[in-house]
Amino acid sequence: MKKLINITAALMMCASPALALSEVTEAAVAAPDTLTATARADSLAADSAVVAIETSEIVAEVPAAEIPQFEREIEMSTFIPKGQWITGVSVSYSQSSQDNYQFLIVENLNGDTYSFKVSPMVMYTFQDNMAAGGRLAYNRSRIKLDKAHFVLDSETDYDVDHLFTINHNFSAMAAFRYYLSLGAGTRFGMFAEMQAEFGGGESKIEKGSGVDFTGTFEKSWNINVGMAPGLVMFLNNYSAIEVNVGVLGFNYSHARSTTDRIYVADRKFKMANFRINLFSITFGCTFYI
Repeated sequence: MKKLINITAALMMCASPALALSEVTEAAVAAPDTLTATARADSLAADSAVVAIETSEIVAEVPAAEIPQFEREIEMSTFIPKGQWITGVSVSYSQSSQDNYQFLIVENLNGDTYSFKVSPMVMYTFQDNMAAGGRLAYNRSRIKLDKAHFVLDSETDYDVDHLFTINHNFSAMAAFRYYLSLGAGTRFGMFAEMQAEFGGGESKIEKGSGVDFTGTFEKSWNINVGMAPGLVMFLNNYSAIEVNVGVLGFNYSHARSTTDRIYVADRKFKMANFRINLFSITFGCTFYI
C-alpha cells in the first residue's frame, strides 16, 4: 500500500514539469499573436502620420486665391519741374468818400474810407510738382465818419458823428504745394496748398468829441492752419494766373482791448472750418523762373 502511494506521488511529481512546460508553451504560442497585434497598431499609426504629413504638404502646396488688382492707369507727368522759383505779389487799394449819401436806412452820410494790402510770395520747387516757401502780408485800413443819421422807422432813429477807426495787420505764412496737370498738356493744372500762418495787429477806435469822447485801443494775434486747393493757367512758359479757395482749416485768435485807459477786456475766438469759405477766394499772378 505504501509502495502504491509512493509510486502515485512520483508520477504526480513527474507530471508537474510537463504541466508547467505546457503553460509556458501556451504563453509562447499566445505571445506572437499579441506582438503581431502591437506591430500592426504601430504600423497603422505610422501610416496615419505619413498620410497626415503628405496631406499637410498637399494643402500647403495649394496656392491662395490671388486678389485682383485694379489699375487706374494714371500717368503722372511733370507739370512744374524741379529747380524752378515761383514768385508773385498781390497789391490791392481802394478808397471811397461820401457826401450827404443816402442808402436805405442811412441818411446824410459824410465820411471817407480807404484800405491797402500787399502780399509777396516766393516758393521753390525742390522736387517735380512739389514746392515749398512762404508768403508775407500787410493790411491797413481806415474809416472816418463825420456824421450819419440812421432811421429804422418813424419812431426809431439815432445819430452817429465823429467816428474814427484805423487798423493794420501783418502775417507770415509757410506753404507747401503739390501740383497736378489737367490732361496731357501743361497749360492747365491744379494744386493743393497746405498753409500755416501766424499774424498780429493793432487797431484804434475813437468816437465823440469833448466830454463825450471815448476811445479803445486793441492788440491781437492769430494762428491759422489749413488747406487751399486751387487752379492755375499758364499764359506762357513763365507767367500764370492762379485762383484758390480755403476749404479746410483751424483758426485761433486772441485780442486784448483797453477802453479809456481804464477798462481792459479779452476776447478769444476758435473756429474749425470744413466747408468752402467763399470769403477766402484769392486771385493772383505768379511767375515761374
